[in-house]
Amino acid sequence: MAEQTAPPVIRESTKADSAVVRDALGVGIAVGLSGFAFGVTSAGSGLSLLQTCALSLLVFTGASQFALVGALAAGGNPFTAAAGAFFLGTRNAFYGLRLSQLLALPRAVRPFAAQWVIDETTAVALAQPTRRAARIGFSVTGLTLYVLWNLTTLLGALGAEAIGDTDAWGLDAAGPAVFLALLAPMLKTATERYTAGIAVVLGLGLLPVLPAGVPVLVAALAAPAVLWARGRHMAGGNVGTGGAGGSGGSGGTDGTDGSGKGDVR
Repeated sequence: MAEQTAPPVIRESTKADSAVVRDALGVGIAVGLSGFAFGVTSAGSGLSLLQTCALSLLVFTGASQFALVGALAAGGNPFTAAAGAFFLGTRNAFYGLRLSQLLALPRAVRPFAAQWVIDETTAVALAQPTRRAARIGFSVTGLTLYVLWNLTTLLGALGAEAIGDTDAWGLDAAGPAVFLALLAPMLKTATERYTAGIAVVLGLGLLPVLPAGVPVLVAALAAPAVLWARGRHMAGGNVGTGGAGGSGGSGGTDGTDGSGKGDVR
């Protein structure tokens, strides 16, 4: 995780450690159990037990893992499937930039903590009021989720044959459904909602016409497109006000108060 110079704002402790642990365990257990669905889906797509378990142990980011095996199961090119999974996983690097400020972990611990920088640990850590609570939330969520995800992946891969037709159970939808449930509350600003909406339209709209895995890559273009449009809109607003003393900074265009305090942390 990269180190940043700007210090984070640390507030007074207002949340008991037990409450943080309870919340972290809830997220870790709920999401960790969905590793069973990944194990079944991966085995159903043709990956061996060793390959399936290695993905969970080493990659450990559900969205990328499901994207990879989903593309392979649909007959996609392995390189395209890997590229889509890799691209999805790059978001964790941006999580790491934010968490490095918030957690301020010792340098020797960072390489190990980096393995746990995923959607769920980031969401739990950023929801805490203090650095101590953020560290507890991150650690408990990461440990619980890592252990359960890998155990249930193994069980799912072993039980895939007994289940039979995995497509009939629809287990491949469990992981993405959990991911969406976690993501939806984080879409607090108009910019984020526009980005998510356009990405959904691109991903679903191009699915019938492009090879498996490619629509995910194209959908990622929604982010720079929305940011470009937002920049044009803000530039137009500054021109309209004559650029007088930064008057456009008094109110955000995405539902914030212009100071950045309303942004997703």
